Amino acid sequence: MHDTPPVSPDSIRASIAAGLPCDEVRVRGDGHHFEALVVSEAFEGRSRVARHQLVYGALGDRMRAEIHALSMTTMTPSEYLRARQGEQ
Repeated sequence: MHDTPPVSPDSIRASIAAGLPCDEVRVRGDGHHFEALVVSEAFEGRSRVARHQLVYGALGDRMRAEIHALSMTTMTPSEYLRARQGEQ
């Protein structure tokens, strides 16, 4: 068994963006545990579970092989806009 190098947040962001049409993707983490914000029109009308399944699909085998923990916030562009307006 060999040690694999830690996964970078940028590589996760790139995989999500390549596999899902996104308005915004932000990922932060320590190489093992990650948090992602994913904003996509593909989430429109979908449950939270279905949204997460879309992101997992974009990551493919990386979820099993490389990423130990990923917490997600998934929003449509309009949800994201309302959340941002609420911050001001």
